[in-house]
Amino acid sequence: MPDLLLELRSEEIPARMQRKAASDLKKMVTDGLVEAGLTYEAAREYWSPRRLTLDLRGVTARSKDVREEIKGPSTKAPPQAVEGFLRKAGLSDTSQAHVHSDPKKGDFYVAHIAKPGRAAEEIIADLVPGIIRAFPWPKSMRWGPASGPKGLRYGATEGRGGETLRWVRPLQSIVCTFGPETEEPVVVDFEVDGIRSGNVTYGHRFHAPGAITVRRFDDYAAKLEAARVIVDADRRKEIILADAKNLAFANGLDLVEDEGLLEEVSGLVEWPVVLLGTFEEDFLSIPAEVIRLTIRANQKCFVTRPQGAADALSNRFVVTANIEAKDGGKEIAHGNGKVVRARLSDALYFWKTDQADLPDLDTLKASAEKFGLDLKKPLDQRMARLDRLGVTFHAKLGTQGERVTRFAQLAEDLAPLVGADPALARRAAVLAKADLQTEVVGEFPELQGAMGRKYAALQGEHPSVAAALEEHYKPQGPSDRVPTDPVSVAVALADKLDTLTGFWAIDEKPTGSKDPYALRRAALGLVRIVLENELNFSIDPLNDVQVLRHQVGPSAAAPQKLNAILSAAAKGGLFGDGARALVADTKADAPDWLPLVENHDPAISDDLRAFLQDRLKVYLRDSGKRHDIIDAVMTPEACNLLAIVRRVEALGSFLDSEDGKNLLAGTKRAANILAAEEKKGTVVADAVDPALFRTDEERALDAAVNQAEREAGQAIQNEDFSGAMKALSALREPVDSFFEGVLVNDEDAGVRANRLALLARIRAATSQVADFSKIAG
Repeated sequence: MPDLLLELRSEEIPARMQRKAASDLKKMVTDGLVEAGLTYEAAREYWSPRRLTLDLRGVTARSKDVREEIKGPSTKAPPQAVEGFLRKAGLSDTSQAHVHSDPKKGDFYVAHIAKPGRAAEEIIADLVPGIIRAFPWPKSMRWGPASGPKGLRYGATEGRGGETLRWVRPLQSIVCTFGPETEEPVVVDFEVDGIRSGNVTYGHRFHAPGAITVRRFDDYAAKLEAARVIVDADRRKEIILADAKNLAFANGLDLVEDEGLLEEVSGLVEWPVVLLGTFEEDFLSIPAEVIRLTIRANQKCFVTRPQGAADALSNRFVVTANIEAKDGGKEIAHGNGKVVRARLSDALYFWKTDQADLPDLDTLKASAEKFGLDLKKPLDQRMARLDRLGVTFHAKLGTQGERVTRFAQLAEDLAPLVGADPALARRAAVLAKADLQTEVVGEFPELQGAMGRKYAALQGEHPSVAAALEEHYKPQGPSDRVPTDPVSVAVALADKLDTLTGFWAIDEKPTGSKDPYALRRAALGLVRIVLENELNFSIDPLNDVQVLRHQVGPSAAAPQKLNAILSAAAKGGLFGDGARALVADTKADAPDWLPLVENHDPAISDDLRAFLQDRLKVYLRDSGKRHDIIDAVMTPEACNLLAIVRRVEALGSFLDSEDGKNLLAGTKRAANILAAEEKKGTVVADAVDPALFRTDEERALDAAVNQAEREAGQAIQNEDFSGAMKALSALREPVDSFFEGVLVNDEDAGVRANRLALLARIRAATSQVADFSKIAG
């Protein structure tokens, strides 16, 4: 079977685009070949900073002949319909069509089209130019005579004088060979904007820029490697990582590995050569995260640490060059060191500036008083400035200062529920966004939170407060850990709840695949924090309260009373006795926000609860829980996430037992009989009357249902869901006996209605735990 080698060589391909571009090339070529009637055995894509390569093995040499029937209109159809059929079938007149007969429809035209197979070379020659012209680069340029007097322009699709090729950077050559292993491959001949396909590529632009004639992939890869080009990106990554580790180890150091940087650097070099650079040890006073990001972002270099050190860095870094320099790379390392030193000088300035007083302290007193800040502390100053500047969080959700006001109060309300000190939770929430005003975070936004923690520790904050400034952003993905310190948990939950309720309040919910504010991630993070910390409380009152805080906004009228009402509501719901008493007491003041509180519409909270339940379902399904059991347990009103999970686990274990399987069958039978009779309009008694029992099985089932209902209800009240299942398991034998010995549809209407009522009691008793009708089996 023939193999196809395709290489598209450019002046440059940005590293961030290479992997996807190679994948797109593979998909577009293989899809096109299959659509044209060819098959293949294997395909693999390769990429480097200057080329995209496709190695396609076992391609069929020719597509199959195809016979196709195209059914046309009746022979009596109007001329317009017949002409349309002829155009579609590619026929000149009806004499070229066949006439078929149908007993019902009469005679009608049919075109028998025979399409002979095509040689693979011909198909490829037609396919590849179209792929090159339509290639989905996220950003591209055009060049050549049609691009206008400047000769080279970005982003346009058509130049003066007609269409011209768009490519990420100027396309320089195309290799396209095809043929079996046992024969000399042929060049598939085509041309794209003056670039004709061939069997010639070029090696490393400095070490071996001359032409290289290639045949198929194996000798192509070998000849390129001899010309200082490694076309396999994964192999380049392995070389860089291994050489960097070895170089660091030889100098008494450990490499700080960075998969993202390794991926990027492998896309910057065709012939990787690792070197060791250095900077002054004085810069090591800067936090390790800042040093690492500075060197990573500006020079794409890896940092190192002394062997065995956990957190400390060394003053040596690893450079990945693209050439083997005559001086062994000394000048390259020295040049990178000069740039690194300049960047670290900036970072050191930022680090020191963030620990000094702000020049506008006199303007921050009002904000400091509002949040209880100490203007002698640098991080407090930054929070006061964040509030004074009115930095917008979202146009419809107010400023960062207003947001902090909301979720600081919520963190304080949450603290007792998660075992945190309310004062520490409030303090952590107040400082949570302060590092947005620091110089380091302004330069490196990805250090938000981490720098807050460092600055908080420097100014003597409680360790739990400092930790919360970083951890309240977690988890930021499915593999990220959740916070466990109670203060961090309180602030993380408050932050995520404020985000969710805020965007729900302004009707900016995720739609389809669009989620610009990462609300699904926030909801899943909230679910994980609650479950992995085993927090046993209802989210619902907190949703209501935070929605209200958004609707009311920053109130000038009696804000202390408003916060007192909402804090009481957060603990007891809208409205428990504590909140009601405060509302009654506040009516004398008649603030403008009081009607909003009293007439709160729960629809927003209901919708948000459903969204959180959907995220919980995703979490449980990913954990291996059965979807039908999840649906059986989940009710629209359920808002204690931990209780839902415990019910799912208890029900799953119960249904795996023999008692569970049999009770499920009996319960489903009872439910089906009830549903059928209710549909027919059969009378079901309002209550079971023991006086109408005629059999021992009825009496036994009635007694068992009474006991199971009572014991299961008590167990659920105690949140002992395994105990509730055990109570229900006692129904197995009396339910089986009832269906074996009793005819439900008795001739006596009263007896029948009483027996149906008994079945309704079974359904009611089991529904305390779950809706058994939703369980498969």
